[in-house]
Amino acid sequence: MSLHDRITREIREGPTGSKIGALFDLDQTLLVGFSATSFVRERLVNGQMTPQELGTTFYGALSFALGRTGFSALMTATTAAYRGIAESMLEEVGEEVFVKHLAKQIYPEARALVQAHQEAGHTVAIISSATRYQADPLARDMGIEHVLCTELEVEEGVFTGEVVRPTCYGEGKAIAGRALAAQEGLDLAESYFYTDSHEDLPLLEVVGRPRPLNPNRQLAQVAKERQWPIRRFSSRGRPGVADLVRTGLTYASLVPAMWVGAAAGLVNGSYREALNVSGAVWGDVATSLAGIDLRVEGEEHLWSHRPAVFIFNHQSALDAILMMKLIRRDVTGIGKMELKNNPIFGPIFTAAGVVFVDRANSAQAIEALKPAVDALKGGRSLVIAPEGTRSPTPTLGRFKKGAFHLAMQAGVPIVPVVFRNVIDAFPKDARVVRPATIEAVVLPPVSTMDWTVDGLDDEIAEIRGSYLDILHQS
Repeated sequence: MSLHDRITREIREGPTGSKIGALFDLDQTLLVGFSATSFVRERLVNGQMTPQELGTTFYGALSFALGRTGFSALMTATTAAYRGIAESMLEEVGEEVFVKHLAKQIYPEARALVQAHQEAGHTVAIISSATRYQADPLARDMGIEHVLCTELEVEEGVFTGEVVRPTCYGEGKAIAGRALAAQEGLDLAESYFYTDSHEDLPLLEVVGRPRPLNPNRQLAQVAKERQWPIRRFSSRGRPGVADLVRTGLTYASLVPAMWVGAAAGLVNGSYREALNVSGAVWGDVATSLAGIDLRVEGEEHLWSHRPAVFIFNHQSALDAILMMKLIRRDVTGIGKMELKNNPIFGPIFTAAGVVFVDRANSAQAIEALKPAVDALKGGRSLVIAPEGTRSPTPTLGRFKKGAFHLAMQAGVPIVPVVFRNVIDAFPKDARVVRPATIEAVVLPPVSTMDWTVDGLDDEIAEIRGSYLDILHQS
């Protein structure tokens, strides 16, 4: 059953097929806030905006907000400064803005809606007043094929400073929706449109299933009068007091966990027992305080073969806590060298026997992994993320070979752990933990006894393929 079963039930139980459109606005609908704000901020920080452009942008936005100018006039004023600039520059900024900012602003619920429509075979599209430099990276990440947006005029790879009319705003969105319907053979009477703004009423009135999402005051009133179903998401945006308290308690729980572990180790005269108890207690207490509902499938595979190399898809700083909760004892890990210098976690991880690797130096990294092999041969399991670094999105990255070489050298199995929805709670670079339901699928141990160096790529590809299947990624 879907973790977002309630909001996707209508889609899953409704008609299927590509003739049904699922049209999404971008800002405040798929993601919290406005993509243009992050876009301007990034260009400003990088020194790519002149004072004149900054002033023009601010004045244009103010005039639009006060109702003195229309959207087309706003776009004309703000994009005039792009005249003579290569389109590739904004494409690069768009990719950077997505990775740094927008990826963690996507509503998990919106991802679930998009995925439900895709699984129903619907034609999914973004229809937004934003430019494609804001929308394309997000659409590519979410697997959305069609992007209809406000276009800037380009000649021979360079901006002319003009805007292509009509812009994708107000009636322009309805025009874009009808054009997509004609192109793809959509039945708009059976199609959906999700948006937050009353300014999108022209398209809302065209589709048979208008779906206000996080609506502003005016759209909420219209929706009430016309009995359109309203949904509001709170999983992103400004955190509440409860979120801040929950986050503080999650981190603070490390201290009592260490004291409990120290007491257990002292009573039993065992340093390893102290580490085991500390890790297990922190995993249990921290996830509880964070509001994490961890649902585990295949839990028996966590214990059937030890020691082992446990691998997981890396999306969040919470992953380490989740793995401690799952594995519980006789385990160590591998971390990046920067963690060793962390004043809080560095000494703790060092005491726990974590192997630190300098990812910038491959030769030294291989040498540094020898203690990990010794730990495996000594009966301790190893936790490692084969992607090497956290991803800002659920998209699975390329697997590096280190974890698999370690398992081969030590003669122990690989145990794959597949996390789903971790970024719902704590995406990359986030500061506040949100309550979430997280799924962990533990796959059967994979023996490495018959593996060879020559066949390693195939073995890794097969294991990674199992992750892709579970994550519904291609």
